[in-house]
Amino acid sequence: MNWEAIAVSMRLAALVSMILAVAGLPIAYWLAFSKRKWKFLVEAVVALPLVLPPTVLGYYLLVMTAPRSFLGHAYQSIFGSTLAFTFPGLVVGSILYSLPFAVQPFANAFSAVNPRLIKASAVLGASRWRTFFRIILPLSVNGIITGVVLSFAHTLGEFGVVLMVGGNIPGKTQTISIDIYDKVQALDLGAANTTALTLLFFSFVVLAVVYGVNRNWNVLSKWQH
Repeated sequence: MNWEAIAVSMRLAALVSMILAVAGLPIAYWLAFSKRKWKFLVEAVVALPLVLPPTVLGYYLLVMTAPRSFLGHAYQSIFGSTLAFTFPGLVVGSILYSLPFAVQPFANAFSAVNPRLIKASAVLGASRWRTFFRIILPLSVNGIITGVVLSFAHTLGEFGVVLMVGGNIPGKTQTISIDIYDKVQALDLGAANTTALTLLFFSFVVLAVVYGVNRNWNVLSKWQH
């Protein structure tokens, strides 16, 4: 078992899911409540990683983070190192690739909040911030948990994007999915099978926890009402 690759994957997934838990909330809020006619264009952009081949997204991310690009040059000027083929580059790529797995559950949860509660809060003089933190967010806990956990699990199993953007540097950008690929390429099928089964089991446990939490939350909500 390649514990270095597992550690890189865990660190990457944890960091990406935490960033998306914060950055995804305002995007989801806007998607849930905006009345703009062109909102569907933003929804399409957010959902694009769901249908776009990972290698295509990874290629454009690699171009975007290259030293000659605006982002890559700015990052190198500030931090003194390139963004491509580094762990921070993996974080940027993973955030974009896992964005819909966080934003869509958030937005669906926000949309499911009873509009009468939101209107009542506004009538009572509460600001949008207060309404969000006192009404919308507490009633959307199951969707928030789902989005955070799904983005964590999705990042953990990434392959195409992390390979294109981060390369395959042991201890730095080599993730567990790339390690499995390397073992298969080396015909070390026993080790590849052990790692793959570990990842499969972990993914199953994560999904089981998500569905279990959502089910218990829904039952509790109905009981309280």
